[in-house]
Amino acid sequence: MSHFPTATQPNIATHSFFRPNPIKAITALLLLTLLTSCGGGENNVSTGNRSGTLHWGNGTEPQSLDPHIATGVPEHKIIVALMEGLVLKDSKTLEPRPGVATSWDISEDGRVYTFYLRENARWSNGDPHNAHDYAWSWWRALQPALGNLYAYMYFPITNAKEYYEGEISDFEQVGVKALDDYTLQVTLNNPTPYFLQLLDHYSLYPVHRATIEKFGDADQRGTRWTYEGNIVGNGPFQLSEWKINRRVVVERNPHYWDAESIRLNKIIFYPIENAVTVERMFRAGQLHYSGTVPADKIATYRERNDPALHIAPYLGVYFYRINTRVPQLQDKRVRRALGMTIDRDKISERILKGGQIPAYTITPPGTMGYYPKSDLAFNPEAARELLADAGYPNGEGFPTTEILYNTSEGHRKIAVAIQQMWKKHLNIDVKLLNQEWKVYLNSVTSRDYEIGRAGWIGDYVDPNNFLDMFLCDGGNNRTGWCNPEYDQLILKAAPEAKTHAERLAIFNRAETMLLDDMPVIPIYIYTSNNLVNTSVKNFNDNILNQPSFKEIYLEADPADAGVKN
Repeated sequence: MSHFPTATQPNIATHSFFRPNPIKAITALLLLTLLTSCGGGENNVSTGNRSGTLHWGNGTEPQSLDPHIATGVPEHKIIVALMEGLVLKDSKTLEPRPGVATSWDISEDGRVYTFYLRENARWSNGDPHNAHDYAWSWWRALQPALGNLYAYMYFPITNAKEYYEGEISDFEQVGVKALDDYTLQVTLNNPTPYFLQLLDHYSLYPVHRATIEKFGDADQRGTRWTYEGNIVGNGPFQLSEWKINRRVVVERNPHYWDAESIRLNKIIFYPIENAVTVERMFRAGQLHYSGTVPADKIATYRERNDPALHIAPYLGVYFYRINTRVPQLQDKRVRRALGMTIDRDKISERILKGGQIPAYTITPPGTMGYYPKSDLAFNPEAARELLADAGYPNGEGFPTTEILYNTSEGHRKIAVAIQQMWKKHLNIDVKLLNQEWKVYLNSVTSRDYEIGRAGWIGDYVDPNNFLDMFLCDGGNNRTGWCNPEYDQLILKAAPEAKTHAERLAIFNRAETMLLDDMPVIPIYIYTSNNLVNTSVKNFNDNILNQPSFKEIYLEADPADAGVKN
């Protein structure tokens, strides 16, 4: 999940200090309003505990609530409240659990899955919800004009890839069949160990056909079907309000099949990018949750053993994408030199301070027993030799190159550190450009960047989730890099492997190719750093950092908000 995934003038960042920033102004106004709105010791947490309203710091304004278009963590958190797949993940173990499907059968050869859907499943407008919704929704997700960056998630399904790429035109040949209203059969190319996990990813969620067609064509992007008052979902909550750059509000969905077990009445998602601001709001009792903690505050929370601080392993990698079509970045020796002059230990210890692990591979080590080999290391001397061999001795003649990152103080600090490292060790000049989330996503997707900050959080627990991102023309590749042999290993050899050990060995061969060409530079393995008010119950730490809003409930704290300053 590209989670942290138009031309702009290069000097915008340089001049941003001299122009009013409407986003920052709105954020400041929001903070002031929240900090002063409650008197007499009351705040959002204390009132929310009584009313069943969860106040959630969501990081940034969502790009889209269309599950077949969205790609980021901020969008993910809201979409999983509004929509649901055939299968859920256990909030502790991440094991598959029944969702819209009550149960399923798997054929002896591991290729045919038969799902039995709940007869009491409903859309949030009360319409019946059945197996035909999945067949139509998956057809929609595979329409090339829609631009679904996660289309490759469907490729384990028989003929899904061939249909998406236009080799076949009849969707009836794709391995998705509604056998009747409540039975869905899915046929795979090969046994796929992670297939059930895929079904809990929003890219495979169903969408409400009548609503989509009311506002445009099925494959039309950016229509009004996801707007406040329009969107119809099938999850535990329904959208009641969406005020751009202020809040997204969802309320309990009375038509949800398991509505009686939902204990929250409302969730308010706040799009606040500034980590200092959101942490201050948390301490003031205006938020129950923040998914970001300023690095210099982590030690403070640790020293006082504050139960609000949750630090846990996180299946994700922070890395830099390289646009391999930029002239000075086309030579892999240049890209390797850049990767070899980042002091990851220094970044983890001096900037991050949250237990993050220096990364020398794209796949986090230990994912399903996978420990990828890597010869990437911090080696400035060897890097200078590579740069010289590429025609830039001591950095001479190397054009000034730009690092793009989405607005965040943490991303800025890392970019500044890397800028200094590359100047010190390679004598090359780098400038920095920050963009708001939506603009940044557009820039990276259209490859209107040179080097770009990126993050990828696992959608399911398997090395494939990190490696299939870099397939030729893959929607989340975004580097211009393409290696047909790599594609063959990921798409054919690994799925056909007879044993788990053989499959992991194939992944290692593919990752070695990726790291040798280095269209991406791994920097660190994430940890999840959350602030969770003690009144929030059933918040379970897991390696995907995925909350289960249908399980979470609020219980008034004896100290009401437990505010610490």
